[in-house]
Amino acid sequence: MAEIKDPENTVIIELKDGKVVIELLADVAPLHTARMKELARAGEYDNVCFHRVIDGFMAQTGDVANGDMEDNFNLRAAGTGGSDLPDLPAEFSRLPHDRGTLGAARSMNPNSANSQFFINFKDNHFLNGQYTVYGRVIEGMEFVDNITRGEPPANPDRMISVKVAADV
Repeated sequence: MAEIKDPENTVIIELKDGKVVIELLADVAPLHTARMKELARAGEYDNVCFHRVIDGFMAQTGDVANGDMEDNFNLRAAGTGGSDLPDLPAEFSRLPHDRGTLGAARSMNPNSANSQFFINFKDNHFLNGQYTVYGRVIEGMEFVDNITRGEPPANPDRMISVKVAADV
């Protein structure tokens, strides 16, 4: 297991192939970091699917309103919702969207991020300054690379569980 320097600002996502350890960047994006921890602690991310996975780009998940639907008809709604909490203001920084970084998904409105996030498969610097970066994978990127592709995938992978490291 990767060395976890700050368990309160580290999340562990269990995927079908193994655990992904993400260091949250509370000093860069405190609101987004706090939201992810709040939803993780409430169990909101458990069983939520990766509803938009584009090869050579990123894997998106975190629709806690619609992303745990089991049948494919309802799965089409995944990606259209968030949590019951208010949207977050953008917390743009100079951090680049490098491979393994965690970005806040949002609508066209920069201040519309809520619960959804994406993990970059590669350096996606065209996103720099447009989407909040608030974490980075420190272990388990090979498991992220194995997530089933599609928009939505026919049989989407799911986050089995998402936990704050301080709680496990």
